[in-house]
Amino acid sequence: MLEIKNIRCSIIDDDTPILENLSLTIHDGEVHAIMGPNGAGKSTLAKAIMGHYKYQITAGDICIDEESILHLTVDERAKKGLFLCMQDPTVIEGVSNSEFLRTARGSITGEKVNLYTFIKDMETAMKDVQLDSSMLHRSLNQGFSGGEKKKNEILQLKCLKPKYILLDELDSGLDVDSLRIVCDNINQYRHDNPDTSVLIITHYPRILEYLKPDYVHILKDGYIQKSGGIDLAFEVEESGYTNIHAASGDEKSE
Repeated sequence: MLEIKNIRCSIIDDDTPILENLSLTIHDGEVHAIMGPNGAGKSTLAKAIMGHYKYQITAGDICIDEESILHLTVDERAKKGLFLCMQDPTVIEGVSNSEFLRTARGSITGEKVNLYTFIKDMETAMKDVQLDSSMLHRSLNQGFSGGEKKKNEILQLKCLKPKYILLDELDSGLDVDSLRIVCDNINQYRHDNPDTSVLIITHYPRILEYLKPDYVHILKDGYIQKSGGIDLAFEVEESGYTNIHAASGDEKSE
């Protein structure tokens, strides 16, 4: 279970809150989606969960299985099963995709990774996400298109086998076919690992038609103002966020 408990989050050295009194509980196997206007703090939430160095939690807590992770570094959180699929994946020149993935897997498992088995597994996974096998030996994300970078994020997911998946605007930069491919792979991963929880951050309901969230939340003015099913996403697409009004009292932190 991933729990976000009434957090207050701001940029380091700036006490102005981006998120305030935000609470969310994601049980094992659940899929949650967060939507909201630009600047609402959606990506900030994902980065805060992962422990990004630019953000500070000044109140509240983030817990995995009732254990606080606020004191953990990014890599330690990853070892707890967290995985962030980034909105704009990083390019690392001089580090091959295979070196990166093999090192990351070894760090997660704490065991030496057999090279032959690893290469065979990755070649199969690359076929699943429809990436050319030559990309396994190229520098990480260097020269990759936007769609190839997102497919490479899913390749990392399949390699690292996380329990908690954060998708930060996975659908940005993807054409219709690529979106279907990455979502099919996420759904297959969830089928094979039914306790896996997913948090989707998106502007558009199309990805939600593929990943079928259990809950949709509207993040506005720093906290979740409304929750519902996938129909809420279509309501927002039709009417925008203007009619989403702030809750009051105890409802504000639900």
